[in-house]
Amino acid sequence: MAESAETHGATRANPAVALRGITKRFGSDDTVVVAVDDVSLDIADGEFFAMLGPSGCGKTTTLRMIAGLEFPTEGSLKIFGDEVGTLPPNKRPVNTVFQNYALFPHMTVLDNVSFGLRMQKVSKSDAAARARELIGLVRLSGMEHRKPAQLSGGQQQRVALARALVNRPKVLLLDEPLGALDLKLRQEMQGELKSLQRELGVSFVFVTHDQEEALTMSDRIAVMDDGRLLQVGSAEDLYERPVNRFVADFIGQTNLIEATVADGATIVLANGSKVAATTAHPAGAKVFMSLRPESITIGERGSAPAEFRADCLDGTVSEATYLGHAVDYHVSIDWIDLEVRTPAVVARKRYRPGDNVSVWWNRASNWLVAD
Repeated sequence: MAESAETHGATRANPAVALRGITKRFGSDDTVVVAVDDVSLDIADGEFFAMLGPSGCGKTTTLRMIAGLEFPTEGSLKIFGDEVGTLPPNKRPVNTVFQNYALFPHMTVLDNVSFGLRMQKVSKSDAAARARELIGLVRLSGMEHRKPAQLSGGQQQRVALARALVNRPKVLLLDEPLGALDLKLRQEMQGELKSLQRELGVSFVFVTHDQEEALTMSDRIAVMDDGRLLQVGSAEDLYERPVNRFVADFIGQTNLIEATVADGATIVLANGSKVAATTAHPAGAKVFMSLRPESITIGERGSAPAEFRADCLDGTVSEATYLGHAVDYHVSIDWIDLEVRTPAVVARKRYRPGDNVSVWWNRASNWLVAD
């Protein structure tokens, strides 16, 4: 089950990061903007935790408060039990990797990575040894004497990671670090980041607006919108059991079908048909049935198996898109348009715009959400 919006507890007793009632306001009394609104959550030691949401939702501001680059207006912020909400960044056991990497262009890879240790008065030989260890960990051995301009984007990102990890932070903060990479390299780096996090056992707090990135990499995900924390849970929790319409629509793709609750076991769709769906919403409540495109089967008109005919809808294909791994169909029904996704390898027949079809689904796929 999804965790409660009040506690959002981590899975271990002593969280790496604990936020309680964190609020951040910007501006004067006349033009106050609430960037983060009463956020409470725990991030476990050794967890890969993602903060996900659209631009302006408050995720980066929350990360910056953990880093010490912004201070909370209200609330408590603890790292491994120590209150750090008013401490500067250099007094916190964290480090941050930014999207632009912020490497020193005139320094070599080795000097970039060892820079933080040198600032801490670590001897040159010890700093170089530790830096070489991290350079090897991020698979850049042999490139120690190159400068950033001589590296690819993915290599520069690895240098930024090594530099952030060389001081052995207890928590690593990553602010959309893959955003500047092309799609293929970004996907490769997702796997490398996750493997690195597992090897080090350090808590990673990863900010992204990319749903697939968060689902692929994270142990748990926090979804934010308009400064509020909407839901925290595993990828499966958020995808299959969203708490509201926003989360259902933001995580992946879904069909949101308006309905009215008839009783605790039945809803009525906009076309008047009744569908079995267990719900705690009271009779008469307006809800949305979230139905994922891959949960829907498409077939020739009238071909639905007997056990699915109660929920079968007839329509016409308005659009068909071949994606390689799947075929996406848009099916127009007299009162709704549905998106249907069929794996290309099992598609026995390809339908084209104008084809008359039926669509059906297993009632176990029904998930109800409110606004």
